[in-house]
Amino acid sequence: MPKKVWQVRPASDHAAALAERLKVSPLLAQVLINRQLHDCDPAKSFLAPKLTDLLNPSLLPGIDSAVQRILQAVQMGEKISIYGDYDVDGITSVAILWHLLQMLGAKVDFYIPHRIDEGYGLNTDAVRQLAEAGTKLLITVDCGITAVEEVQCARQLNLDVIVTDHHQCGPILPQACAIVHPLLNAAYPNPHSAGAMVAFKLAWALANTCRKGGQLSPELRQYLLDATTLAGIGTIADVVELRSENRALAGYGLRALENSSLPGIRALVQAAELAAGDVDSYAVAFKLAPMLNAAGRMGHARLAVELLTTDSDIRAIQIAQYLRDQNKLRQKCQQDIFKQAKQRILQGGLNHPDRRTIVLADDQWHPGVIGIVASRIIDEFYRPTIMINTAGGVGQGSGRSIEGFNLYEALAACSPYLVRFGGHEMAAGLKIEPSNIRAFTDAFEQYAVQNIRKEKLQSFLEIDAEARIGDFSERLMKELAALEPFGQGNPKPLFAARGVKLIAPPRRVGARSDHLQLSISDSSGAVRCIGFGMGPLEKRLLETDVFSVAFEPQYNSYNGRRGLQFVLSDVQFE
Repeated sequence: MPKKVWQVRPASDHAAALAERLKVSPLLAQVLINRQLHDCDPAKSFLAPKLTDLLNPSLLPGIDSAVQRILQAVQMGEKISIYGDYDVDGITSVAILWHLLQMLGAKVDFYIPHRIDEGYGLNTDAVRQLAEAGTKLLITVDCGITAVEEVQCARQLNLDVIVTDHHQCGPILPQACAIVHPLLNAAYPNPHSAGAMVAFKLAWALANTCRKGGQLSPELRQYLLDATTLAGIGTIADVVELRSENRALAGYGLRALENSSLPGIRALVQAAELAAGDVDSYAVAFKLAPMLNAAGRMGHARLAVELLTTDSDIRAIQIAQYLRDQNKLRQKCQQDIFKQAKQRILQGGLNHPDRRTIVLADDQWHPGVIGIVASRIIDEFYRPTIMINTAGGVGQGSGRSIEGFNLYEALAACSPYLVRFGGHEMAAGLKIEPSNIRAFTDAFEQYAVQNIRKEKLQSFLEIDAEARIGDFSERLMKELAALEPFGQGNPKPLFAARGVKLIAPPRRVGARSDHLQLSISDSSGAVRCIGFGMGPLEKRLLETDVFSVAFEPQYNSYNGRRGLQFVLSDVQFE
């Protein structure tokens, strides 16, 4: 297993006082302080977010112009097309706006580009196709901010474009009739909005124009509740900062999910073998979102949008079950590619301590899966990683980064070798001529050499506090649950227990015996643990008297019995 460096947050002198004021345990107070919540009022708001924490949609840059143009299109009976990305953020964004425009009586359809055939973002062929089909207003969601040429093409075809996006802006903005984007105003309080948040705010602003006597109709109120669930799923899946209004929207959306009127949401939860009331941020990130993503990764994401827009329970169940099966195929494909990639890394010495980056290319690797494989490679080797599929003449790449290395800026520095690129600090996509891959690889490595110090090429564990096993009472577990939803900016609390001992021989479990079950104790109590992928540690543990564990505490239900267990993140030997 790769060695991880533990960074244990120092115990705060203010934790006891904050705990007293909040009437919570000192451990929870320490976790709040670690998230920069030092004062009572911000901490209370964080533990109990409300919909009133959402910023008024009128504050979002560009939204007034967008609302006016959309209402004009509805009144004139113009055909509107919503153009979205093929990931979960884009899929949910499309569904949010489609439902609202349907309620307003608009002539509306949607378009999702094919991940493999068309790639990310707006493309001129699709623009021409939509114009020929009679579209007069094109609304992009979760894409479009760098589509300067494509928007110009639309204008030449007498097609108005509204861009709604949240990705990094380029040096030149597209000449759209409206651009709704949180980064257009440096003073906007939430620069970390997901695409689904932007779409939700636009839909909310449109709904506000339908108020009668200051009130929304029951149908629009129910719609906005359903929209919070869609936007919450998109926000969690897109790994944006789950702070401030992002946290409020995601948290409320998860609570509203249980009463969703959307057949697709109910069918998706059922296909994932979940209970609606049990859907948390983990379930969204690792069960629901992968199923929605499977449509675009293994086929066409249009099917996932159909799932979230259909009013047929039967059709929703059919699609959800198909997406579940597609996700299983995706998992198998992912495992095969990772195995091949790992072999190449080891054979090629790309894991050498002096090496800063990993770039791999192959014409057989499925372009819909390589981004996930890049994430797994980072887990294993902790290097910024780019995986490229070279089938079809132009390479399609997907990259992931490590903490402190801005992948978007790195690609911008290497842009002379790229056809196009886009994305975020931690994740990005690109297109490249296969003949330029070698030169790009060298340039990318050189940029990383100049921007990543060697000591940063270690996987770090940010540990909230050292604790004893006996500290994790039912009360503390209930308090920690109030930190949900977890995600970027608010990770699951991670603790460390030092000097623990085995109280029974560990047991290897799993289909390949690669996981490890063990029971440990210290002077305060005992607990069962599960270490995923830690099977190889069995012999070392049996030879050791005491060791330390880093873990996430959770309740585990098995055969109707509910008990505390630690999910191990790492084991260190004294």
